[in-house]
Amino acid sequence: MRNLVSAINAVDPLVVTGKVAAVSGLLIEARGGISRLAVGARAEIGRGRGLDALPAECVGFQGEKALLMPFGPVEGVAPGADIRIIDTAASVRPSLAWLGRIVNAFGQPIDGKGPLPVGPAPYPLRAPPPPAHARGRVGERLDLGVRAMDVFTTTCRGQRLGIFAGSGVGKSVLLSMLARQATCDAVVVGLIGERGREVREFIEETLGEEGLKRAIVVVATSDEPALTRRQAAYMTMACAEYLRDQDLEVLCLMDSVTRFAMAQREIGLAAGEPPTTKGYTPTCFSELPKLLERAGPGPIRPDGTEAAPITALFTVLVDGGDHDEPIADAVRGILDGHIVMDRKIAERGRFPAIDVLKSVSRTMPACQTLPERELNRRARQCLSAYSNMEELIRIGAYRAGADPIVDRAIALNPALEGFLTQAPEDATRLDESFTRLEAILNQGMAEPA
Repeated sequence: MRNLVSAINAVDPLVVTGKVAAVSGLLIEARGGISRLAVGARAEIGRGRGLDALPAECVGFQGEKALLMPFGPVEGVAPGADIRIIDTAASVRPSLAWLGRIVNAFGQPIDGKGPLPVGPAPYPLRAPPPPAHARGRVGERLDLGVRAMDVFTTTCRGQRLGIFAGSGVGKSVLLSMLARQATCDAVVVGLIGERGREVREFIEETLGEEGLKRAIVVVATSDEPALTRRQAAYMTMACAEYLRDQDLEVLCLMDSVTRFAMAQREIGLAAGEPPTTKGYTPTCFSELPKLLERAGPGPIRPDGTEAAPITALFTVLVDGGDHDEPIADAVRGILDGHIVMDRKIAERGRFPAIDVLKSVSRTMPACQTLPERELNRRARQCLSAYSNMEELIRIGAYRAGADPIVDRAIALNPALEGFLTQAPEDATRLDESFTRLEAILNQGMAEPA
Protein backbone atom coordinates (compact mmCIF):
# COMPACT_ATOMS: atom_id res chain seq x y z
CA MET A 1 0.00 0.00 0.00
CA ARG A 2 2.88 2.36 0.82
CA ASN A 3 4.36 1.79 -2.64
CA LEU A 4 0.98 2.46 -4.25
CA VAL A 5 0.55 5.73 -2.34
CA SER A 6 4.05 6.91 -3.31
CA ALA A 7 3.37 6.04 -6.95
CA ILE A 8 0.12 8.03 -6.91
CA ASN A 9 1.83 11.01 -5.29
CA ALA A 10 4.49 10.93 -8.00
CA VAL A 11 1.89 11.36 -10.76
CA ASP A 12 2.08 14.85 -12.25
CA PRO A 13 -1.47 16.08 -13.08
CA LEU A 14 -0.04 18.70 -15.46
CA VAL A 15 0.57 17.40 -18.98
CA VAL A 16 3.01 19.61 -20.90
CA THR A 17 3.26 19.27 -24.66
CA GLY A 18 5.31 20.79 -27.43
CA LYS A 19 5.46 20.55 -31.20
CA VAL A 20 8.01 19.19 -33.66
CA ALA A 21 9.61 22.13 -35.47
CA ALA A 22 12.10 20.24 -37.65
CA VAL A 23 13.90 16.93 -38.11
CA SER A 24 17.59 17.23 -38.94
CA GLY A 25 19.60 14.02 -39.17
CA LEU A 26 19.59 12.40 -35.73
CA LEU A 27 17.99 15.44 -34.06
CA ILE A 28 14.38 16.54 -33.65
CA GLU A 29 13.88 20.24 -32.95
CA ALA A 30 10.99 21.03 -30.60
CA ARG A 31 9.20 24.25 -29.69
CA GLY A 32 6.79 24.92 -26.84
CA GLY A 33 7.00 23.54 -23.31
CA ILE A 34 10.71 24.31 -23.09
CA SER A 35 10.33 25.63 -19.54
CA ARG A 36 9.66 22.05 -18.40
CA LEU A 37 12.62 20.60 -20.32
CA ALA A 38 16.21 20.16 -19.18
CA VAL A 39 19.15 18.28 -20.60
CA GLY A 40 18.49 14.61 -19.92
CA ALA A 41 14.70 15.02 -19.68
CA ARG A 42 12.50 12.52 -21.51
CA ALA A 43 9.70 13.06 -23.99
CA GLU A 44 7.39 11.06 -26.26
CA ILE A 45 6.82 12.12 -29.85
CA GLY A 46 3.59 11.26 -31.60
CA ARG A 47 3.89 9.55 -34.98
CA GLY A 48 1.40 9.02 -37.75
CA ARG A 49 0.51 5.90 -39.71
CA GLY A 50 -0.53 4.06 -36.55
CA LEU A 51 3.00 3.95 -35.13
CA ASP A 52 3.65 4.01 -31.39
CA ALA A 53 4.95 7.15 -29.72
CA LEU A 54 8.69 7.61 -30.15
CA PRO A 55 10.66 8.02 -26.89
CA ALA A 56 13.33 10.72 -26.98
CA GLU A 57 15.73 12.58 -24.72
CA CYS A 58 16.65 16.25 -24.59
CA VAL A 59 20.35 16.63 -25.43
CA GLY A 60 20.60 20.41 -25.72
CA PHE A 61 19.02 23.74 -26.71
CA GLN A 62 19.45 26.09 -29.62
CA GLY A 63 17.85 29.48 -29.23
CA GLU A 64 14.15 28.98 -28.56
CA LYS A 65 14.19 25.34 -29.59
CA ALA A 66 14.99 22.17 -27.69
CA LEU A 67 17.10 19.47 -29.36
CA LEU A 68 15.71 15.97 -28.87
CA MET A 69 17.38 12.72 -29.88
CA PRO A 70 15.11 9.70 -30.37
CA PHE A 71 15.59 6.18 -29.01
CA GLY A 72 14.44 4.72 -32.31
CA PRO A 73 13.99 5.45 -36.02
CA VAL A 74 12.35 8.77 -36.90
CA GLU A 75 10.01 7.31 -39.53
CA GLY A 76 6.54 8.78 -39.13
CA VAL A 77 7.64 11.98 -37.36
CA ALA A 78 6.19 15.02 -39.10
CA PRO A 79 6.40 18.81 -38.51
CA GLY A 80 3.81 19.88 -35.94
CA ALA A 81 3.61 16.43 -34.30
CA ASP A 82 2.76 16.49 -30.60
CA ILE A 83 5.54 16.05 -28.05
CA ARG A 84 4.57 14.95 -24.56
CA ILE A 85 7.17 16.00 -21.99
CA ILE A 86 7.83 13.50 -19.18
CA ASP A 87 8.80 15.34 -16.01
CA THR A 88 10.27 12.37 -14.11
CA ALA A 89 13.87 11.18 -14.43
CA ALA A 90 14.53 7.88 -16.19
CA SER A 91 14.58 5.01 -13.71
CA VAL A 92 14.16 1.24 -13.46
CA ARG A 93 12.63 -1.04 -10.81
CA PRO A 94 14.75 -4.22 -10.73
CA SER A 95 14.12 -7.18 -8.45
CA LEU A 96 15.94 -10.38 -7.49
CA ALA A 97 13.73 -12.22 -10.00
CA TRP A 98 15.76 -10.53 -12.74
CA LEU A 99 18.66 -12.91 -12.04
CA GLY A 100 18.92 -15.33 -14.93
CA ARG A 101 17.18 -12.95 -17.32
CA ILE A 102 18.22 -10.88 -20.35
CA VAL A 103 16.93 -7.33 -20.66
CA ASN A 104 17.35 -4.41 -23.06
CA ALA A 105 18.39 -0.82 -22.28
CA PHE A 106 14.87 -0.04 -21.01
CA GLY A 107 14.72 -2.97 -18.57
CA GLN A 108 12.33 -4.92 -20.80
CA PRO A 109 12.82 -8.71 -21.18
CA ILE A 110 14.16 -9.91 -24.53
CA ASP A 111 14.72 -13.58 -23.69
CA GLY A 112 11.17 -14.78 -24.40
CA LYS A 113 10.65 -15.96 -20.80
CA GLY A 114 7.70 -13.71 -20.02
CA PRO A 115 7.36 -10.39 -18.18
CA LEU A 116 9.74 -9.30 -15.44
CA PRO A 117 8.51 -8.68 -11.89
CA VAL A 118 8.77 -5.04 -10.89
CA GLY A 119 10.81 -4.16 -7.83
CA PRO A 120 9.49 -1.95 -5.00
CA ALA A 121 11.82 1.04 -5.46
CA PRO A 122 12.92 3.01 -8.53
CA TYR A 123 16.64 3.23 -9.27
CA PRO A 124 17.68 6.22 -11.40
CA LEU A 125 19.62 5.26 -14.49
CA ARG A 126 22.00 8.19 -14.09
CA ALA A 127 22.62 8.03 -10.36
CA PRO A 128 25.63 9.94 -9.03
CA PRO A 129 28.57 7.95 -7.63
CA PRO A 130 28.70 7.64 -3.83
CA PRO A 131 30.57 10.55 -2.18
CA ALA A 132 34.26 9.79 -1.75
CA HIS A 133 34.19 10.49 2.01
CA ALA A 134 31.11 8.32 2.56
CA ARG A 135 32.15 5.06 0.96
CA GLY A 136 34.22 2.17 2.25
CA ARG A 137 37.62 0.94 1.21
CA VAL A 138 38.40 -2.05 -0.97
CA GLY A 139 37.95 -5.32 0.87
CA GLU A 140 39.74 -8.65 0.91
CA ARG A 141 41.00 -10.16 -2.29
CA LEU A 142 38.53 -11.78 -4.65
CA ASP A 143 39.04 -15.26 -6.08
CA LEU A 144 38.45 -14.87 -9.83
CA GLY A 145 39.28 -18.46 -10.80
CA VAL A 146 41.69 -17.30 -13.57
CA ARG A 147 45.31 -18.12 -12.70
CA ALA A 148 46.99 -15.30 -14.63
CA MET A 149 44.80 -12.67 -12.95
CA ASP A 150 44.71 -14.16 -9.46
CA VAL A 151 48.52 -14.34 -9.24
CA PHE A 152 49.80 -11.37 -11.26
CA THR A 153 46.92 -8.87 -10.90
CA THR A 154 45.31 -9.95 -7.64
CA THR A 155 41.96 -8.19 -7.36
CA CYS A 156 40.24 -6.98 -4.20
CA ARG A 157 36.51 -6.76 -3.54
CA GLY A 158 35.31 -3.37 -4.73
CA GLN A 159 38.21 -2.87 -7.14
CA ARG A 160 37.69 -1.68 -10.73
CA LEU A 161 39.87 -3.03 -13.51
CA GLY A 162 40.07 -2.40 -17.23
CA ILE A 163 40.67 -5.14 -19.81
CA PHE A 164 42.52 -3.49 -22.70
CA ALA A 165 42.59 -5.41 -25.98
CA GLY A 166 41.94 -5.26 -29.70
CA SER A 167 39.12 -7.15 -31.35
CA GLY A 168 39.27 -10.93 -31.55
CA VAL A 169 41.80 -11.70 -28.79
CA GLY A 170 39.40 -13.41 -26.37
CA LYS A 171 37.85 -10.65 -24.23
CA SER A 172 34.38 -12.22 -24.31
CA VAL A 173 35.71 -15.65 -23.34
CA LEU A 174 37.66 -14.13 -20.45
CA LEU A 175 34.53 -12.30 -19.24
CA SER A 176 32.54 -15.55 -19.36
CA MET A 177 35.22 -17.31 -17.29
CA LEU A 178 34.97 -14.56 -14.67
CA ALA A 179 31.15 -14.65 -14.69
CA ARG A 180 31.13 -18.41 -14.05
CA GLN A 181 34.11 -18.84 -11.74
CA ALA A 182 34.48 -15.71 -9.59
CA THR A 183 33.44 -16.10 -5.94
CA CYS A 184 30.62 -13.56 -5.80
CA ASP A 185 26.86 -13.61 -5.18
CA ALA A 186 25.60 -12.06 -8.42
CA VAL A 187 26.90 -10.92 -11.78
CA VAL A 188 25.68 -8.10 -14.04
CA VAL A 189 26.87 -8.28 -17.66
CA GLY A 190 26.46 -5.26 -19.93
CA LEU A 191 26.89 -5.95 -23.66
CA ILE A 192 27.16 -2.43 -25.09
CA GLY A 193 27.14 -2.11 -28.88
CA GLU A 194 27.60 -5.87 -29.27
CA ARG A 195 27.33 -7.57 -32.65
CA GLY A 196 23.80 -8.90 -33.00
CA ARG A 197 25.04 -12.25 -34.28
CA GLU A 198 27.17 -12.82 -31.18
CA VAL A 199 24.62 -12.11 -28.46
CA ARG A 200 23.00 -15.57 -28.36
CA GLU A 201 26.39 -17.18 -28.93
CA PHE A 202 27.82 -15.39 -25.90
CA ILE A 203 24.84 -16.13 -23.65
CA GLU A 204 24.18 -19.76 -24.62
CA GLU A 205 27.68 -21.05 -25.33
CA THR A 206 30.29 -18.69 -23.86
CA LEU A 207 28.43 -17.73 -20.67
CA GLY A 208 26.43 -20.95 -20.45
CA GLU A 209 23.48 -21.97 -18.32
CA GLU A 210 25.47 -22.04 -15.07
CA GLY A 211 26.82 -18.55 -15.62
CA LEU A 212 23.41 -17.14 -16.53
CA LYS A 213 21.71 -18.46 -13.38
CA ARG A 214 23.24 -15.79 -11.16
CA ALA A 215 23.49 -13.05 -13.79
CA ILE A 216 21.49 -10.18 -15.23
CA VAL A 217 22.50 -9.56 -18.84
CA VAL A 218 21.81 -6.12 -20.37
CA VAL A 219 22.04 -6.02 -24.18
CA ALA A 220 22.17 -3.17 -26.70
CA THR A 221 23.39 -4.21 -30.14
CA SER A 222 25.48 -2.09 -32.49
CA ASP A 223 22.52 -1.33 -34.79
CA GLU A 224 20.53 0.41 -32.05
CA PRO A 225 20.57 4.22 -31.67
CA ALA A 226 23.38 5.89 -29.78
CA LEU A 227 21.03 6.88 -26.93
CA THR A 228 20.01 3.25 -26.46
CA ARG A 229 23.61 2.04 -26.41
CA ARG A 230 24.53 4.68 -23.85
CA GLN A 231 21.48 3.90 -21.72
CA ALA A 232 22.40 0.19 -21.67
CA ALA A 233 25.57 1.14 -19.77
CA TYR A 234 23.51 3.17 -17.27
CA MET A 235 21.04 0.26 -16.96
CA THR A 236 23.93 -2.12 -16.19
CA MET A 237 25.12 0.07 -13.32
CA ALA A 238 21.58 0.61 -11.97
CA CYS A 239 21.03 -3.18 -11.79
CA ALA A 240 24.39 -3.61 -10.05
CA GLU A 241 23.50 -0.92 -7.52
CA TYR A 242 20.18 -2.61 -6.76
CA LEU A 243 21.86 -5.97 -6.12
CA ARG A 244 24.48 -4.22 -3.96
CA ASP A 245 21.71 -2.70 -1.85
CA GLN A 246 20.35 -6.22 -1.28
CA ASP A 247 23.68 -7.02 0.44
CA LEU A 248 24.84 -9.16 -2.46
CA GLU A 249 28.47 -9.05 -3.52
CA VAL A 250 28.29 -8.01 -7.16
CA LEU A 251 30.66 -8.56 -10.07
CA CYS A 252 29.91 -6.09 -12.88
CA LEU A 253 31.26 -6.90 -16.35
CA MET A 254 30.85 -4.34 -19.14
CA ASP A 255 31.83 -4.89 -22.76
CA SER A 256 32.75 -2.28 -23.73
CA VAL A 257 33.42 1.19 -22.35
CA THR A 258 34.78 2.24 -25.73
CA ARG A 259 31.40 1.68 -27.40
CA PHE A 260 29.77 3.70 -24.60
CA ALA A 261 32.18 6.55 -25.41
CA MET A 262 31.47 6.20 -29.13
CA ALA A 263 27.73 6.47 -28.45
CA GLN A 264 28.34 9.59 -26.35
CA ARG A 265 30.47 11.00 -29.18
CA GLU A 266 27.59 10.52 -31.65
CA ILE A 267 25.21 12.28 -29.27
CA GLY A 268 27.60 15.15 -28.59
CA LEU A 269 28.43 15.76 -32.25
CA ALA A 270 24.73 15.72 -33.18
CA ALA A 271 24.03 18.27 -30.43
CA GLY A 272 26.73 20.59 -31.78
CA GLU A 273 29.62 19.91 -29.40
CA PRO A 274 33.09 20.66 -30.80
CA PRO A 275 35.14 17.53 -31.55
CA THR A 276 38.46 17.16 -29.76
CA THR A 277 41.03 14.33 -29.95
CA LYS A 278 40.02 11.76 -32.58
CA GLY A 279 36.59 13.36 -32.79
CA TYR A 280 35.61 12.64 -29.18
CA THR A 281 33.61 15.46 -27.62
CA PRO A 282 34.25 16.94 -24.15
CA THR A 283 31.20 15.14 -22.68
CA CYS A 284 32.80 11.78 -23.55
CA PHE A 285 35.53 12.46 -21.01
CA SER A 286 33.16 13.96 -18.42
CA GLU A 287 30.71 11.04 -18.62
CA LEU A 288 33.35 8.32 -18.25
CA PRO A 289 34.17 8.97 -14.56
CA LYS A 290 30.47 9.44 -13.75
CA LEU A 291 29.84 5.92 -15.06
CA LEU A 292 32.97 4.14 -13.82
CA GLU A 293 32.95 5.68 -10.32
CA ARG A 294 29.52 4.17 -9.63
CA ALA A 295 31.31 0.84 -9.17
CA GLY A 296 33.64 0.19 -6.27
CA PRO A 297 33.25 -0.09 -2.48
CA GLY A 298 29.72 0.42 -1.21
CA PRO A 299 28.53 3.59 0.54
CA ILE A 300 28.45 3.77 4.31
CA ARG A 301 24.86 3.66 5.57
CA PRO A 302 23.49 6.01 8.29
CA ASP A 303 23.74 3.19 10.86
CA GLY A 304 27.48 2.91 10.20
CA THR A 305 27.37 -0.35 8.23
CA GLU A 306 28.92 -0.58 4.80
CA ALA A 307 26.98 -1.69 1.72
CA ALA A 308 28.32 -4.61 -0.30
CA PRO A 309 30.93 -3.74 -2.95
CA ILE A 310 30.61 -3.74 -6.72
CA THR A 311 33.75 -5.26 -8.20
CA ALA A 312 33.88 -4.22 -11.86
CA LEU A 313 35.81 -5.14 -14.98
CA PHE A 314 35.37 -2.92 -18.03
CA THR A 315 36.72 -3.87 -21.44
CA VAL A 316 38.39 -1.21 -23.57
CA LEU A 317 38.91 -1.64 -27.32
CA VAL A 318 42.34 -0.33 -28.27
CA ASP A 319 42.28 0.92 -31.84
CA GLY A 320 45.09 -0.70 -33.82
CA GLY A 321 46.83 -1.81 -30.64
CA ASP A 322 47.33 1.81 -29.53
CA HIS A 323 47.05 1.69 -25.74
CA ASP A 324 47.53 5.47 -25.55
CA GLU A 325 44.50 6.41 -27.63
CA PRO A 326 42.20 8.94 -25.87
CA ILE A 327 39.57 6.64 -24.35
CA ALA A 328 42.07 3.99 -23.22
CA ASP A 329 44.24 6.68 -21.65
CA ALA A 330 41.28 8.29 -19.86
CA VAL A 331 39.90 4.99 -18.56
CA ARG A 332 43.31 3.81 -17.36
CA GLY A 333 43.60 6.97 -15.26
CA ILE A 334 40.21 6.37 -13.61
CA LEU A 335 40.36 2.65 -12.81
CA ASP A 336 42.34 0.74 -10.19
CA GLY A 337 44.43 -1.29 -12.60
CA HIS A 338 44.53 -2.66 -16.12
CA ILE A 339 44.74 -6.07 -17.78
CA VAL A 340 46.47 -6.01 -21.17
CA MET A 341 45.58 -8.69 -23.72
CA ASP A 342 48.08 -9.08 -26.56
CA ARG A 343 47.25 -10.26 -30.08
CA LYS A 344 50.72 -11.80 -30.49
CA ILE A 345 50.10 -14.01 -27.46
CA ALA A 346 46.74 -15.07 -28.88
CA GLU A 347 48.34 -15.84 -32.24
CA ARG A 348 50.68 -18.35 -30.65
CA GLY A 349 47.72 -20.13 -29.03
CA ARG A 350 47.96 -19.08 -25.40
CA PHE A 351 44.56 -18.16 -23.94
CA PRO A 352 43.63 -16.07 -22.07
CA ALA A 353 46.10 -13.89 -23.98
CA ILE A 354 47.06 -11.77 -20.95
CA ASP A 355 50.41 -9.99 -21.02
CA VAL A 356 51.17 -10.22 -17.31
CA LEU A 357 54.27 -8.00 -17.61
CA LYS A 358 52.18 -5.07 -18.84
CA SER A 359 49.21 -5.69 -16.53
CA VAL A 360 48.92 -3.88 -13.19
CA SER A 361 46.66 -4.10 -10.15
CA ARG A 362 46.91 -1.02 -7.95
CA THR A 363 45.98 -2.95 -4.81
CA MET A 364 49.17 -4.98 -5.10
CA PRO A 365 51.37 -5.87 -3.31
CA ALA A 366 49.32 -5.03 -0.20
CA CYS A 367 46.78 -7.79 -0.92
CA GLN A 368 49.44 -10.52 -1.12
CA THR A 369 51.39 -12.23 1.66
CA LEU A 370 55.17 -11.94 1.77
CA PRO A 371 55.75 -15.47 0.34
CA GLU A 372 53.24 -14.73 -2.45
CA ARG A 373 55.03 -11.48 -3.31
CA GLU A 374 58.30 -13.38 -3.56
CA LEU A 375 56.72 -15.96 -5.88
CA ASN A 376 55.33 -13.13 -8.01
CA ARG A 377 58.74 -11.45 -8.20
CA ARG A 378 60.52 -14.66 -9.21
CA ALA A 379 57.92 -15.49 -11.85
CA ARG A 380 58.05 -11.97 -13.32
CA GLN A 381 61.85 -12.12 -13.38
CA CYS A 382 61.75 -15.31 -15.47
CA LEU A 383 59.04 -14.02 -17.81
CA SER A 384 60.81 -10.69 -18.28
CA ALA A 385 64.21 -12.30 -18.93
CA TYR A 386 62.72 -14.63 -21.55
CA SER A 387 60.76 -11.78 -23.18
CA ASN A 388 63.89 -9.61 -23.47
CA MET A 389 65.88 -12.40 -25.15
CA GLU A 390 63.03 -14.08 -27.03
CA GLU A 391 64.14 -13.10 -30.54
CA LEU A 392 67.70 -14.28 -29.94
CA ILE A 393 66.47 -17.52 -28.42
CA ARG A 394 64.18 -18.27 -31.38
CA ILE A 395 66.90 -17.80 -33.99
CA GLY A 396 69.43 -19.72 -31.92
CA ALA A 397 71.74 -16.75 -31.34
CA TYR A 398 71.68 -17.04 -27.54
CA ARG A 399 74.55 -19.09 -26.08
CA ALA A 400 73.64 -21.19 -23.05
CA GLY A 401 75.57 -20.18 -19.95
CA ALA A 402 75.91 -16.53 -20.93
CA ASP A 403 73.38 -15.43 -18.27
CA PRO A 404 72.17 -17.74 -15.46
CA ILE A 405 68.87 -15.86 -15.15
CA VAL A 406 68.12 -16.28 -18.85
CA ASP A 407 69.12 -19.95 -18.67
CA ARG A 408 66.63 -20.46 -15.85
CA ALA A 409 63.95 -18.53 -17.76
CA ILE A 410 64.44 -20.78 -20.80
CA ALA A 411 64.18 -23.89 -18.64
CA LEU A 412 61.01 -22.76 -16.90
CA ASN A 413 59.30 -21.08 -19.86
CA PRO A 414 57.28 -24.13 -21.06
CA ALA A 415 55.92 -24.72 -17.53
CA LEU A 416 55.12 -21.01 -17.03
CA GLU A 417 53.36 -20.85 -20.40
CA GLY A 418 51.33 -23.89 -19.36
CA PHE A 419 50.47 -22.18 -16.07
CA LEU A 420 49.24 -19.05 -17.86
CA THR A 421 47.24 -21.10 -20.37
CA GLN A 422 43.76 -21.94 -19.09
CA ALA A 423 40.76 -23.51 -20.81
CA PRO A 424 37.41 -21.70 -20.37
CA GLU A 425 35.94 -24.59 -18.35
CA ASP A 426 39.04 -24.91 -16.12
CA ALA A 427 38.62 -23.13 -12.78
CA THR A 428 41.61 -22.83 -10.44
CA ARG A 429 41.14 -21.38 -7.00
CA LEU A 430 43.45 -18.60 -5.84
CA ASP A 431 45.42 -20.53 -3.20
CA GLU A 432 45.87 -23.45 -5.59
CA SER A 433 47.24 -21.06 -8.23
CA PHE A 434 50.05 -19.92 -5.93
CA THR A 435 50.78 -23.54 -4.95
CA ARG A 436 51.12 -24.54 -8.60
CA LEU A 437 53.34 -21.55 -9.35
CA GLU A 438 55.59 -22.38 -6.39
CA ALA A 439 56.01 -25.95 -7.64
CA ILE A 440 57.04 -24.64 -11.08
CA LEU A 441 59.57 -22.13 -9.72
CA ASN A 442 61.14 -24.67 -7.37
CA GLN A 443 61.82 -27.23 -10.07
CA GLY A 444 65.01 -27.58 -12.10
CA MET A 445 68.16 -25.64 -11.41
CA ALA A 446 68.63 -23.49 -8.31
CA GLU A 447 67.73 -19.84 -8.63
CA PRO A 448 70.81 -17.67 -9.19
CA ALA A 449 71.83 -15.26 -6.49
